[in-house]
Amino acid sequence: MNSAAWYGQLAKPFFAPPAWVFGPVWTALYVVIAISFGFVLLRTLKRRLPFAVLLPFMLNLLFNAAYTPIQFGLRNNLLASVDVVLVLATLVWAMQAIWHRARWVALVNVPYLLWVSFATALQLSITWMNR
Repeated sequence: MNSAAWYGQLAKPFFAPPAWVFGPVWTALYVVIAISFGFVLLRTLKRRLPFAVLLPFMLNLLFNAAYTPIQFGLRNNLLASVDVVLVLATLVWAMQAIWHRARWVALVNVPYLLWVSFATALQLSITWMNR
């Protein structure tokens, strides 16, 4: 069974969007993520920001990148739930870390925060419903 078929057969909550929504949403969010991470990385490399500000952005990228292989490669809902909570936690941490130094970076990440909050609720629900 391919990943799309596997995901399609999972029990999902009433608020689960159709599968086609994920591609456009993530495409837009990846632009925000790239701009934010790029800005923080360049500022850190130029020693205008401490590494402590870059760290949560790096961890967020790592956990974000791990989600798809965990969920669709391993087909492990529980581990995907842990991962998405880590994505959410590191995003909040990153937004907090940059707030006083470049508030616009935190503000442009609000849509990402809203989506990841929704995705966390969705993933936790799917995990619970398919236990």
